[in-house]
Amino acid sequence: MTQTIPLLSSDSLIFPPVNNALNDPNGLLAFGGDLTTKRLAQAYSLGIFPWFSEGDAIMWWSPDPRAIICCDTIKINKTLKKHLNKQIFSVTLNNAFDEVIEYCADAPFRKEGTWIVDEMIQAYKTMHQQGLAHSIEVWSGEELVGGLYGIAINGYFSGESMFYTHSNASKTALVYLVALLKSQKVEFLDCQMLNPFLADMGCVEVSREKFIEIKNQAIEKKLPKNFWHPRQLYLSYE
Repeated sequence: MTQTIPLLSSDSLIFPPVNNALNDPNGLLAFGGDLTTKRLAQAYSLGIFPWFSEGDAIMWWSPDPRAIICCDTIKINKTLKKHLNKQIFSVTLNNAFDEVIEYCADAPFRKEGTWIVDEMIQAYKTMHQQGLAHSIEVWSGEELVGGLYGIAINGYFSGESMFYTHSNASKTALVYLVALLKSQKVEFLDCQMLNPFLADMGCVEVSREKFIEIKNQAIEKKLPKNFWHPRQLYLSYE
């Protein structure tokens, strides 16, 4: 039986139920629409994210299973822990969002074409200006050497992409983000899709049903006012 993927209307923010997503390709739910802040915020609140290549229609995804990092079980191996203890890098929050997303779109290690096309870059910069998209920056002196960005809706954070130009810089960004979330008793970070890098950091897969359950709980968790204000971050772990 052939399953039809719906075309989103530009006049409505309604998405189909996530359980309607295809098994192959895994999680494809809908296409079309736009990348306005209202639509993106609605999508992320439902556990849906956009992912498409240059020249393609906007495609919306809700994969099953879903990749997450539990904040209590992130893996920090001995090499990374030694690196963090040396405090080689400094880390900031929301100090250079535009630079981070542009680096992510053109990361030196990325051999394939990027899905972070110009339309997405502009959309997420707008979301940052409106307090929904956030970045972690890793610095070596005055040089930006790593970072990540994602979307936050209350206690729910969905990571979008990361980059590094120095060894351990993106791992450092991830560790600091998890520590930041954990400081507010946020239990997990949404990583969307599993890859070897994330698996090494303790990322696991859960069913879509379980993900939606914990995502809804996270969205109900209110964070302190100005929690995402730009500042330097410091790490405390055992």
